[in-house]
Amino acid sequence: MASASLEALLQPAYLEGLPSLPIDEIRNRRDQATEVEVGLSYVRRLVQGRLDIVLAEVRQRETGEPGGDIADLVQRLPEILGERVRGPGTGRLPTLMAPAEPELSEMHRLDEIVDAESLGTLPQRSDAELRQIVDSLAEFEHEVSAGRRSVHDVIDQLQDELVRRYKSGEANVDTLLA
Repeated sequence: MASASLEALLQPAYLEGLPSLPIDEIRNRRDQATEVEVGLSYVRRLVQGRLDIVLAEVRQRETGEPGGDIADLVQRLPEILGERVRGPGTGRLPTLMAPAEPELSEMHRLDEIVDAESLGTLPQRSDAELRQIVDSLAEFEHEVSAGRRSVHDVIDQLQDELVRRYKSGEANVDTLLA
């Protein structure tokens, strides 16, 4: 379930005629793509956090560790959510840290799988219910990640065109400073 903005970015027409587009239009499209990527990254982080919480409950049951109530789950949240503080990536600082408006269709789908309130009921859920939630969250995370990779490809092509123009002399760095 992709948002309209994501679908528009992934249409071949979005990059069609790139060499003939005005440089401001290329920058504008790169900025649009970056905004979509930030929204997807935000949703992905939420999915991963919820997945980590559900998996912690599954592990707790499998190992027979004491716990099994909401107070224990809340007490373990810093440990659960702190496991994946540094993800893979380029190490570059993003230009946008949070989406202007999260992708609502993706947020709605995440809440359909397991909303924040439902996380509090994990200790009362059956093993089969937990496994279903894990599977659904993992599938959703895979879909969001695939969308992000596609948007990264679009951003890379737009950036490559900008770099080509600067290297060839078609664009001048001094215009950025004016």
